[in-house]
Amino acid sequence: MKNQELFPSEYKTVIAPGAHWSLVVRKGIKMTLTDLEGGANVGMLFYNPNLLSEKYNAPDTLKCQHTFKLTRGHCLYSDMGRVFASITHDSFGWHDTICGNCHAQHVESRWGERSYQTQRNAWLQNGFDAFLVELAKYRMKKQDLASNLNLFSEVSVDDEGKLRLSRQSQAGDTITLRFEMDTLVVMHTCPHPLNTAADYPRKPVQVFLEKADPIQADDYCLNLCDENRRGFHNNALYHLGT
Repeated sequence: MKNQELFPSEYKTVIAPGAHWSLVVRKGIKMTLTDLEGGANVGMLFYNPNLLSEKYNAPDTLKCQHTFKLTRGHCLYSDMGRVFASITHDSFGWHDTICGNCHAQHVESRWGERSYQTQRNAWLQNGFDAFLVELAKYRMKKQDLASNLNLFSEVSVDDEGKLRLSRQSQAGDTITLRFEMDTLVVMHTCPHPLNTAADYPRKPVQVFLEKADPIQADDYCLNLCDENRRGFHNNALYHLGT
């Protein structure tokens, strides 16, 4: 067996529709997600694998960067002011971190009840339970959930102040996350909670992991705003001596 097979420098996989996955992504690795068919949604959460109480903080992520959407240049913050990951590339241009997850009740009311016990692989998974299955692998429970990302989904507000799913990605759209610290990444490919499609959306997503280039002084994410520079400073202090 070749050394490249024993110690690969990159990794590619596909998350099936309505499925879930988790892994620890090391600092200095970038993850590129690709919508293979169009209309995908990727629910995603971050945790510090060395301190699981430190998790992704959606309100601070939006507030400190003065934004409602997430796209290239934005950083994804923990509740301790550190940067889990930076968005270094984005062909879609709008990602949600407001609307949370679909639950079993949402799926049943829109697409009918299909349990694994009765339908096997034709069952309909929901994002909330998908996250709980992955969290259980790390001895975490629903109390450890946080407001999640919904990649490849754009939401807008109508004239009555109601949120709606206004746009989803096309086949081939990609987003790249550069990880700035070791991060437990938990994700699923279940529908966005505001999706009202006639049929349960079954959309696969490709995940590609490879080494990122070192951050330079003129890095776009670093220099997007003063708050991001402070976030990277917090990361530098956290990694001091390692």
